[in-house]
Amino acid sequence: MAGLAAAVATLALAGCAPKSEVPKVKDTITFSILSTESAQNMEGYWKPILADMETSTGMKVKPFFSSNYSSLIVAMGAKQTDVGWFSNQSGLEAVRRSNGEVFARTFDPSGVDGYKSVIIVPADSNLTVEGLLKCDKTLNFGIGDKKSTSGTLAPMTYLFIPANKKPETCFKTVLSASHDANLFAVANHKLDASTNNSTALGLNRLAKGGAQANKVKVIWESPTLPEDPIVWRKDLDPVIKEKLRQFFLTYGQGDTPAAAQQRANLKRLSMGGFKAADDSHLLVVREMEALENVGLAREAGDPAKLAAAEKTLAGIKAERVIADGKAGVSAPAN
Repeated sequence: MAGLAAAVATLALAGCAPKSEVPKVKDTITFSILSTESAQNMEGYWKPILADMETSTGMKVKPFFSSNYSSLIVAMGAKQTDVGWFSNQSGLEAVRRSNGEVFARTFDPSGVDGYKSVIIVPADSNLTVEGLLKCDKTLNFGIGDKKSTSGTLAPMTYLFIPANKKPETCFKTVLSASHDANLFAVANHKLDASTNNSTALGLNRLAKGGAQANKVKVIWESPTLPEDPIVWRKDLDPVIKEKLRQFFLTYGQGDTPAAAQQRANLKRLSMGGFKAADDSHLLVVREMEALENVGLAREAGDPAKLAAAEKTLAGIKAERVIADGKAGVSAPAN
């Protein structure tokens, strides 16, 4: 009897023991979106695309909007987002700091592969690039987020540093804002000049009939910059990665009515679709960053920093030669 009682007690205890939890299957993708315009506008542009992503992947798709580049990078590093549309500079930071990886990139519907950083002034302004670089602290200037490729990195690399100028010492005020906000400010004569990019100007003409873009003019433009990367977390489930890859690389492709509608959805974002890519897509922005560092080291008069910066630049250029050779194109001279 004592043995039977012990056995019953053992079974009772076993029944009370906590059951091992079955890992919950991931059923939601969080997609981060850089709000170069107002979040409300971007939500309207992306809503049909995200709906198509849900249909294609069989998973819920939750958007994460932000006009702050750093918040997108931090969110991916904290696993609050799974995949996202980044600028080149912020995409590079996501790869470096947030376990990100480039797997696709956008292309322009016009067939021109790339876009340009620009500096805009009011349409009735007489300001020229030469006048801008006088640096007499009489102008109010707008610049982009620190991690914006076209809003900050490109104008620093290709205009201000080669001229041995710094915006913070050139102008009366320097205000950092989104492309949309800077465009409105210049169009309304709140700023004398500002950085921007050709895509943002095109979007304004497409979505708003050029309400602001027609009130400004371009006085400087950069060399062509690479299109935006699509970045996912490296540690995503391979099955989910493949679902995402298939969605992006087939979206808007083909001659079906569905594909035509998808292309119409993309056109509102000045996109023609997506192409396969990897982290080598970021070599151009890495080279721009290295060129900026060379200029800063030269300006500082530090031989050791200059030698290190030039070595880094040479290494990146060598990487580009190899990458461009695999792609069958020639690396442009800088």
